[in-house]
Amino acid sequence: MQKTLAQYREVIAQCQNLFLKKHHDYGSTAWRVLRLSTITDQIFINIKRIITIQNKGTQAVADSIESEFMSIVNYAIIALMQLNLPPNTPLELPENQLIKVYDEVVNKTIALLQAKNHDYEEAWREMRVSSMADFILAKTYRIKKIEDNQGKTLVSEGVEAIYQDILNYAVFCLILINEKAEASQTDSNN
Repeated sequence: MQKTLAQYREVIAQCQNLFLKKHHDYGSTAWRVLRLSTITDQIFINIKRIITIQNKGTQAVADSIESEFMSIVNYAIIALMQLNLPPNTPLELPENQLIKVYDEVVNKTIALLQAKNHDYEEAWREMRVSSMADFILAKTYRIKKIEDNQGKTLVSEGVEAIYQDILNYAVFCLILINEKAEASQTDSNN
């Protein structure tokens, strides 16, 4: 589990670095105006592109699958921040507060990861990236249905837990992609 936590935090650090650079470039937290349904649709667009590229084996736009998974990580975190910020939170957040809220969401999701890894014994490590992409897509459909039902569910988990699952699966995909790239590099060096 220690290896997983180190890899997880490394992926999150890369995603947060990208998130903060975009914050700097845009000069604002413009994403704060997005409704959760819009964030869900953005995750949907990113995962659909990944699955399309996986199915076709080619891509027409240069953005990598890794960058799409990083976007999913950040959009899932944005959704979780939106869910957890009080309604009276200002639109513009200073960078130090933004980092604090980002880290709080990540730490809460890592706690969920640790609980699930205890029960599932890191089964995700034996899964295919394509399967996890399918799960992310299915989870976006679930969130869309819950949103269409004004957040009401009969027995299902709420959207917060689903966004956390999406976040975890996207990080797992990036870990597995990184491990495969490192193994290929090692093989080519030998």
